Amino acid sequence: MSRLVKRPLFLFVLQSHPICKHLLAPFSLSLLLGYALLTVSFTSLAEVELPDLGDTSSTTISPVQEKMLGQRWLRAYRSQVPTSSDPLIINYLEQLFAQLIPYSQLTEKRIDLVVVENKTLNAFAVPGNIIGVHTGLLNYAKSENQLAAVLAHEMGHLSQRHYARRLEQQKNMMIPMLAGMLAGLVLAANSNSDAGMAAIMGTQAAAQQASLAFSRQNEQEADRIGMQTMVEAGLDPHAAADMFEEMVRANRLNRRPPEYLLTHPVSETRVADARNRAQQYPRKPSADDLEYQLMRTRVRFAAEETPQIAAKMFKSELDKESLSPDASRYGWALALANASQFDAARDALAPLLAKEPERVTYQIMRADIEIAAEHYKAALGILEAQLSKYPNSYPLIVRHAEALMKAGLYKQCAEILDRYSRKRSNDDYVWYLLAEVNGLAGNILGVHEARAEYFILNGVYDRAQIQLRNALKLTKDNTYRTALIEERLKYVEAQLQDHSF
Repeated sequence: MSRLVKRPLFLFVLQSHPICKHLLAPFSLSLLLGYALLTVSFTSLAEVELPDLGDTSSTTISPVQEKMLGQRWLRAYRSQVPTSSDPLIINYLEQLFAQLIPYSQLTEKRIDLVVVENKTLNAFAVPGNIIGVHTGLLNYAKSENQLAAVLAHEMGHLSQRHYARRLEQQKNMMIPMLAGMLAGLVLAANSNSDAGMAAIMGTQAAAQQASLAFSRQNEQEADRIGMQTMVEAGLDPHAAADMFEEMVRANRLNRRPPEYLLTHPVSETRVADARNRAQQYPRKPSADDLEYQLMRTRVRFAAEETPQIAAKMFKSELDKESLSPDASRYGWALALANASQFDAARDALAPLLAKEPERVTYQIMRADIEIAAEHYKAALGILEAQLSKYPNSYPLIVRHAEALMKAGLYKQCAEILDRYSRKRSNDDYVWYLLAEVNGLAGNILGVHEARAEYFILNGVYDRAQIQLRNALKLTKDNTYRTALIEERLKYVEAQLQDHSF
């Protein structure tokens, strides 16, 4: 079973006619990109009948509709792009959102996070409280506060319902916006090429001007609300202007502007506004910026071609006394472990463990070295000791399950993942692991059920349907389980009726 089920972007765009009925466009991707993608034969899209969302001169689209459509959008997006399953990075971002959300203006205090494996500086917000983060954003943001400033800004877009307000202004351009912007975000996630810039060049000048004028107003409002969220959450409001300056610097150094600047243009005026607004507040360092630097190191490691190259890079940083020597040492240990230099990896990690033995990220690294060395008993001992202290830790639970599976303890692993899948039912990686371990344990019914959930979360309903039909063949003597699977099959078939992807 492959980790990611993708379909060609070109085919997806050509099949967008019925999708337009249900998918909504993320407002953080500008109309510029969407309009250029219309060159891929959207002629007949004008004939598509969109759902009745009410009178656009009044409410346009309700929050309930936004939530429903946002979930459909998320599944379609996941089916098209490579997403990260690194539990440490995902957990870190979720914890940062948990720090910000109580102080935001969001009515629904819950965010659905999607982490995209892509080197570019980009983040986006989609109605229904969905926020996407490219891993490259962690590489560009030099501190936790700078990253938090971007996330707070995106939450500002969501809380002010800028998508619904854009529909109000642009109701006559709804069809190309719905299809084109989804395609544009997929393009941005799947390519580091100049395709985005080519799209920009092909946009219509009139639509471009109207879109940017409306966007500037939204950006100013999201800046103001994002900074207010930062202040109330006890984070550094000056980080917004700092991050803007990092973006401007990145723009000067690259032939192609960062994706984020294509949808969130940064001017000198905007930087000055952010700086002036922050002046009334004192600077505040992050409570634990090292944890951010460790996550940033994981992103930087993954971006290198080989573990050997990464090891040389981090060792060089350590020798030169980098600004974050502990993060460089962590990266060195990570790279050595992946290069199968296990004794050297243990030696590299030892000073960090001596300094902070209670830091869970270091303990997981310690276990990871033993897993890579196939010392599963030692790894399980480390992880189980940590789980006794932090039983609800997402990265510990996932690593524990992975270690159990590699150790051949399939039944125990399956039991843990089966329980956890109920708590974290929207996590496609949990379902992926559960399908894998059920297969190894010989639980064929469990394989079909878990694969079906994985495919549903990735918007691949035809494959989910196949898995559920296969599951039904194995439950003839279990009336209760048959009823559950039949209900799930009805849901999938209803989705297939609405979608063609």
